[in-house]
Amino acid sequence: MKIGIIQQHNTYDVDENRARLAAGIGHLAAEGAQLIVLQELHDTLYFCQEEDVDYFDLAVALDGPIVDHYRELARKHGVVLVTSLFERRAAGLYHNTAVVIERDGTVAGHYRKMHIPDDPAYYEKFYFTPGDLGFTPINTSVGRLGVMVCWDQWYPEAARLMALAGAELLIYPTAIGYESSDTADEQERQREAWTTVQRGHAVANGLPVIAVNRVGHELDPSDQTNGIQFWGSSFVAGPQGELLYRASATDEAWAIVDVDMARCEQVRRWWPFLRDRRIECYGDITKRYRL
Repeated sequence: MKIGIIQQHNTYDVDENRARLAAGIGHLAAEGAQLIVLQELHDTLYFCQEEDVDYFDLAVALDGPIVDHYRELARKHGVVLVTSLFERRAAGLYHNTAVVIERDGTVAGHYRKMHIPDDPAYYEKFYFTPGDLGFTPINTSVGRLGVMVCWDQWYPEAARLMALAGAELLIYPTAIGYESSDTADEQERQREAWTTVQRGHAVANGLPVIAVNRVGHELDPSDQTNGIQFWGSSFVAGPQGELLYRASATDEAWAIVDVDMARCEQVRRWWPFLRDRRIECYGDITKRYRL
């Protein structure tokens, strides 16, 4: 499967962000991409650096013109498209939602972010209600996509549940970067940990992983911090965790990565982790803590 990714630096101009994404989608489709994955909350700046009720005006309805815009791009270019949008479900009820669009422009399904962080400069609990759709793969013409979003990528339970439900790929639109007060060594440890944990999901489940991050510096409108330097480094890993592609930590990127999907079957034969799971012994995993 030829998988396209767009790692982009966003600006205050939402229309410009969408226009550049549209250009990237067209370019990747012309180069043969079958599946294109966009970064988390790709239409706007990362507004969660501060808590401000006016940012709820950025949210869009899943049956509205913005989703229709991406549906038309998928249809025009004949690609399966993974988007990431700020969903307005109802007044006072909002989600961080990935919408998967089939190559004929129909909506194949959507996923609402399950794990919601709340850290300095990442005040997502103010904006997003935790997802209520579970860890359910979305069926498309290119396979069963295990789509999750950003903070979900740190949780092996989420990746495993997607794999157990038949996901053939694990996909993570992402917005993560450096805290400006951390040392350079600490920043690098964090970036490498982010890559490593997801490569571990690939190994443990025998599935490719696609993580698409934003890149560049975004100011903190509240001036409480020095903003976020998003670390890019979008990557595709194969079913043994091998890095098939890794983007720059500082620059935008359009890329196509060719993933051998048939190889996943063979890897799972060599390493039959699903066969050897002791499912009768795992009941305590549903407890917050055992002591």
